[in-house]
Parts: sequence; C-alpha cells; structure tokens
Amino acid sequence: MPVPAPATWRIALSVPLPRLFDYRPADGASTPAAGCRVKVPFGSRSLVGFYVEAGTAAPEGPELRTAEAVLDEVPLFDPPLWQALGWAAGYWQRPLGEVLATALPVALRQGEPLPDTRTAFWHLTEAGGTALAGLRRGSRPRALADYLAQGERDEAALAASIGPGWRDALRRLEARGLAASILRVPSREAHAPARAAPERSPEQAEATAAIDALAGRFAVALLEGVTGSGKTEVYLAAIEACLARGRQALVLVPEIGLTPQAIRRYGERLPVPVLTLHSGLSETERAATFARMARGEGRVLIGTRSAVFSPLPDAGLIIIDEEHDGSYKQQDGFRYHARDFALVRARGLGVPAVLGSATPSLETLQHARSKRYAWLTLRERAGGARPPRVRVLDLRSQRLEHGLSRPLLDAIADCLARGEQALVFRNRRGYAPVLLCHDCGWHADCARCDRPLTLHGRHRLICHHCGHRRSVPPACPDCGGLALVPQGAGTERLEEALAARFPGVPLIRVDRETTRGRDALGKHFDALGDAPGILVGTQMLAKGHDLPKLTLVAITSADEGLFSADFRAGERMAQLLVQVAGRAGRAQRPGEVWLQTHHPDHPLLQTLVTRGYPAFAEAELAERAAAGLPPFSHLALLRAESPHAEPLNAFLAAAHALARAQGSAEVAAHPPMPAPMPRRAGRLRGQVLFESTHRPALQSLLRTLYPALFDLPEARRVRWSLDVDPVDLY
Repeated sequence: MPVPAPATWRIALSVPLPRLFDYRPADGASTPAAGCRVKVPFGSRSLVGFYVEAGTAAPEGPELRTAEAVLDEVPLFDPPLWQALGWAAGYWQRPLGEVLATALPVALRQGEPLPDTRTAFWHLTEAGGTALAGLRRGSRPRALADYLAQGERDEAALAASIGPGWRDALRRLEARGLAASILRVPSREAHAPARAAPERSPEQAEATAAIDALAGRFAVALLEGVTGSGKTEVYLAAIEACLARGRQALVLVPEIGLTPQAIRRYGERLPVPVLTLHSGLSETERAATFARMARGEGRVLIGTRSAVFSPLPDAGLIIIDEEHDGSYKQQDGFRYHARDFALVRARGLGVPAVLGSATPSLETLQHARSKRYAWLTLRERAGGARPPRVRVLDLRSQRLEHGLSRPLLDAIADCLARGEQALVFRNRRGYAPVLLCHDCGWHADCARCDRPLTLHGRHRLICHHCGHRRSVPPACPDCGGLALVPQGAGTERLEEALAARFPGVPLIRVDRETTRGRDALGKHFDALGDAPGILVGTQMLAKGHDLPKLTLVAITSADEGLFSADFRAGERMAQLLVQVAGRAGRAQRPGEVWLQTHHPDHPLLQTLVTRGYPAFAEAELAERAAAGLPPFSHLALLRAESPHAEPLNAFLAAAHALARAQGSAEVAAHPPMPAPMPRRAGRLRGQVLFESTHRPALQSLLRTLYPALFDLPEARRVRWSLDVDPVDLY
C-alpha cells in the first residue's frame, strides 16, 4: 500500500525568487490561516515568511526543513487585503513574499507582535484623594492632582493642561501611590470639531451629493477642480458622511510635505482623531498606526504611498488627492502604483474611490471620457477668489541676473511693498547645474554617470543621479585656468541673489536639502507666517499648499521639458506649471503669475496660457491616440545594468529572443536599446520595451516571461527588473 506524501506548508519569503518554499509543519503547531507570519530556516539564517497554502512533498524530492514557529493566531492581512496583495504580485510581476513584506511596517516584517495600542488613562488612587490637601499649593504635583480629582485623563490631556514638567510630576505622584493608570482603548465617540465647515458653493454641494450617492458600492469618481476650487472641502464633506455611517476613510497624498497642512486642516474639521502614515514617522509609530487601523480604532488615515497597504476592516471611502502625481509610483523593488492599487482595494472592499486633481493624468481623463469613472468638476475658485493673471515674459530680449529678469525683480519688489508674499519657482536644487571653465569649455561631469555635476554652495559638486560627491577643483583640470564659473541657477543661487536684492526680507528655501527633518516644511511655513516674504523652491511647493498671502508666482524657466524625448514630458510640464501657478491668489487678494521663457510661441505654452489644462489634455490625448501611446496602449519595460557591455547585451538579447518565442502578435517586443541615460553609478544600462493595445495579452506574456528570465544563464551576470506601466522611460 503506497505511503501518502507528507503534508507541507508553502511559505512566501521576501527573497528575489518568484516561487513559494515548502517546509515541514512546525512541531506541535496547527496549520495556520493564509497570511499568518511563520518563522522558518533559510540557508544559515531565520526568515519571517507568510503561510500561503498546504502542499505535499514529492517522494523523490530533497529533504525538507521544518518551520520554526507560527507568529500569528490571526493573519495581519484581512481577506480583502490578502486578495488585493496577491493580485498586485501577479500584475506588477514581483515575488509574493516581497509584496507581502512591503505591505507591513518594518517591525512587523521582522516578526514583532502587533503593538498594544491601548492608551494609559490616569486617575487619583484612594490614597491620592486622602493626601490631596497635604500637597503643597502651587506645585505641579498639586496642580496635577487637582486636575485628576476631576476625573481620569489620558497623557495628551495632562500635557495640554499642566504644561512642561507634567511627566515628572506624574512620576512623583505614582511613586507615592497617589496616582495610577489603566490601559484602555480610546473612545471612538465623536467630538465637536474645532472649526465649522464653511458654506459650500453650488459646485461643491453638487460634487458632495454625487459622491454620497456612490456610498456602499464600488465606483470611481474623478473630481477635477481648478487650483483653489475647494476640492479638500469636498473630501471633508465626503469623509464626514462616511464617518456618520460608521465607516473608515483613507486619504492618500503624494508627498510627506503635504501632510502638515493636511493633518491640521482635517484634524480641525473632523470629529475623530486623524492618524498619519508617512516616511517621517519612526518604525514604532508606523506599526502602531497599522495596528490601530487593523483593530478599527483609527477611523481616518492620511498617508503617502505606503498607506495604501493599511488594513481597513470598516472601509467606507478611499480618496487619492493629486492623483496625477508621479510620486505615487514606486521606482524600485516592488514597482507598484499606489493610485492604481487603491482602486483595486476599493473594488475588493466594495467602496467608492475619489481621484482628485486640478491636472488629472491622461489615463484618468480617458477613463472619465469613456464613462468608466464619474466626472465631477469644480470650475470656480472657492470664496470668490479670481484666477491669477498670467504674464509670459520673452527672455530673448532680457538681461538676466542669476536667472531673474529685471521686470520680474520689479514685480517681486512691488509684491513685497504691498505686504504680500512671492514664490520663486525653480525645479532644480543646488547652486548651479553646471561648473564650466570659461577659458577652454571644460565642465565638471560625474565620472560614474557621464552627466554634469551640480554645484552646491561654492565648494561641493554632487551628482543628482548617483550621489557621487567631490570638491570643486582649484583650477581647470584641462587647461589649468582659474576661470571656473557656475552656469545656470539652482534654488541655492536664487536664494543668494534674492537675499542680496531684498535684504531684511524673510526668505525661505524649500527643496530636498532644507526639508529633511520632521515637519520641516510645516515649520518653514510657520516661520514665514503672514509677513511679507519670499519662498524659493522646487516642485515641493507645487503640491497642495494653501498660503493666503501668496499673490505672486514667478516661474523662472518654463522651457525645461518642452523638447524632451519622453512622450510624457509635455504632460508633466503642463501639470507642474498649472500646479505652481495655482498657488497664487488663493484668498481674496488677486494673484499674478510670471512665466519666463525663451520659447513664448511654443504650442504647449500657448495652449496652457490661452485655453488652460483641459484644452492641452484634449490635444495631447488626440496625439497619443494617433501614435498608439498610453493610455491607448500598455507598456512594460525590462531594465538591465552591468559594469560591462558584453553581459548586458547578452542578457537583453536572450530576454528579447525569449519574449519573441513566448509572445503573440498582440504584443510588440521592441529590440534591445540603450537606456536614455546609458550610464549611471558606473553601470551601463539597457532596456527592452513591450507594448500592446490589449492589456490581457501583455499580462499573459509577462506571466510566462518573468519566471523564465530567472532561468537564463545571462541573468546571473546583470541586475535586472521588470516595470509594468512605467511612468519614466529613463
């Protein structure tokens, strides 16, 4: 009689192999539920993986190792999230274990238990009530004891009421047995918001009613509203209705820099605490937020890209603000798009999703045009604010001072004289993009990327592609000349020039270097306040900030991106210009936008200035349709890199041949080609582009191609990745 094959556990591990791993069940452990974390031996280490399913060991197979321990009684992923993550692994072609690990905060990924999210509530003990009169009047312990005599309080209330020194006073009371705490889940009862909702415009009321009508089922609505039209008020009204139904809401924002203003505004208007999730939090804080959402304690979560993986057991609404923003796309490892995954989650949860933007992506617009999405519009600025007046300044006849024309400097001076604020936009950080020898033409290039090094300050050269750094040479390496001069202007040079031109005026630079600390952007805005001043910065200033005193926006160069080989460059440039311009005149003061360019007659600029973003989008969609480009086709990009050309070319050729052999007439596998940036960080780069007008046909090819690539001998000599729906063809 044949002996039945022993049962095994199939485990997903976060390793770069597209397969599950079989283990014998842990000693004495019952079979876990799908998604539970399991500790297993792997090589010489122990790894935390995820139980997927039961299997059977092949009689002729190798001896299996035994799982060490089951870490969860209940999976950290609820069934809808588990299913969505499985879909994501298949669609974006990544190992399931890597996708599951990415969805967890690092602490949980490493096997730590779900943190205790109960809050300590403090009260006076019986001894404390007796000893109250004996405490010295005017002391902090007495003040704290008097406060606790009124009822139990959590630590946030103690800090707000007692002020600095409350914690030491509390310890002294506890040490004497006069105060004690009890852990309790914070109440989910609603409180009165700190700020009442303003009266909604007819457009806002109509959009709110349309979103409310979608409640309880999956649907997608595009909320297209000009900058300053009050999209956030529509979001808040939709969230209030969601909370009234006893449901949770998730709000995605593209950048950590948006969260300080967003948290403040949402916190003042909503009747529940607002949780946040972004890269500025510690791993302990991220794990606690994950736990609060999983237990239903958190009702509203605002977060950046990774917040899309948060559990939503009582889901009612998902909002993706600035849905067009490229930062929703993860650019390495698991290359998911948070906007698209949010829609998959909304479908699995059976809840509506709202995509908001003043400049929607062409993919989203095409879905709205084809009536797959509801299309809601806000065409008027809120509160009677007028759209800014746009001035196009032809630089061909102007003398520039550090990239600033004389008429623009005069306009900034007039703005400050009126007691208002100006924003000077330059989407290039550093002092100058090029250091040039005036005598012989030599310029400082990165030896690892063949791209110019950016001058930072006066003495540092930094590559913005690979991070390579070097000091400025004392003389030209080619001719020995001393005429090394910076060419062009970055945010640092603009800051220096404006500080010299407007001494004593508050001037704040906003770029990656100045916003590294926690809440750095919010602190910058608080420092500026309502006083006359100047903001200088990169695209970080284009995203959702509301500065009532800001009336002048100066775009120092509108020419970048006008002539790029990337077919998406025009779309990105149009979105950036419109978003930056939209910062001006958002309150009652009229706004003005100065746009400096050497190409005032360029069709993109003419369309934006005279007819606006909707007209540009219609024209661009027509061009994309004629050329068969997204959103009318679907792309996947196989990237590879190596220090040497031979293994790189061999891998790309083998991968291309494999794709041709496995593919169909519905998918075009373009021949291997160098990447637009052929060398970065000392490694040569190449790619193969796959294109199809039929998404299922492309996915069918990728499902067979991706695991087969691991078996190619040439794959072991290069680094490679597969990017589905790439947003950059770099």
